[in-house]
Amino acid sequence: MSADIIPLRKRATEPSLAPILALTADGMNAVNAVILDRMQSRIPLIPTLAGHLIAGGGKRMRPMLTLAGAALCDYHGTRHHKLAAAVEFIHTATLLHDDVVDGSELRRGKSTANIVFGNPATVLVGDFLFTRSFELMVEDGSLKVLKILSNASSVISEGEVDQLTAQRQIETSEERYLSIIGSKTAALFAAATRIAAVVAERSEADERALEDYGRNLGIAFQLVDDAMDYDSDAGEMGKGKGDDFREGKMTLPVILAYARGSDEERRFWQDAIQGHRSSDADLAHAISLIARHDTVSATRERARHFAQRAIDAIAGFPAGAAHAAMVEAAEFAVARRF
Repeated sequence: MSADIIPLRKRATEPSLAPILALTADGMNAVNAVILDRMQSRIPLIPTLAGHLIAGGGKRMRPMLTLAGAALCDYHGTRHHKLAAAVEFIHTATLLHDDVVDGSELRRGKSTANIVFGNPATVLVGDFLFTRSFELMVEDGSLKVLKILSNASSVISEGEVDQLTAQRQIETSEERYLSIIGSKTAALFAAATRIAAVVAERSEADERALEDYGRNLGIAFQLVDDAMDYDSDAGEMGKGKGDDFREGKMTLPVILAYARGSDEERRFWQDAIQGHRSSDADLAHAISLIARHDTVSATRERARHFAQRAIDAIAGFPAGAAHAAMVEAAEFAVARRF
């Protein structure tokens, strides 16, 4: 382990999302009511297609973080309900667009919207959800919130384009990979938590602390997602195993396996990432190389580092149910298998 990797402190019991789920349960009911109301349209296909993904499960981590952050800041109003719904709409829109770009067939264990409804409808409904999210921001009336969430939306788009240009590029560095996931995943985590401090009218320092928590948690979350593509089965992940491999995505397990591999192994990775080795047998060989060099463990180790940074970011907030729930959520993010 390199000197700059901070190990996540051990806990006596397996971490769980139960504390943050309990903390945000009432608020999430209000958020879900906003989501259900604002996904409606006079065009029946829009709520049908949006509902296909929104009702398909998922942890709802991003809106939960807005609610948990508000609790940590001792906020007792209701502004954060609409803003948490806006966050979820942004996330859902990006998922719809991602599935079209990637040609994905499974998400959360069910057929993706693009498979069921087609690419054009999926892209357009994603656009609709983006517009709904901005309507909710405008209704809130805070230019600061609007700036934070609109900037996050822009950064996410940049990250997705950067990932697309890095696709099938075997020389993609760990630094660039971390930059990509910092944009496409962590930016919304960071914005979701920061706006909680804004609505609670807390200090700039508290805003930054919550933003740092969200950003580091988002990086940890994506690192574990990328590790699971090579060490979990499709049932656990809710998507096809090896999707990243077949799409030529340079995620950290592959970047490290390529760097640590022999000349023969590196030739295999070059062929595979360029799309010339994508059979089930090739995937099995890729998994064996990743296991040989223990790069899934290395990826999870880096995730633990970022999770600890998230926990450290909120160390200055008072102890209590909200603080404990957010700490355990960070620990769960790296211990999870789904």
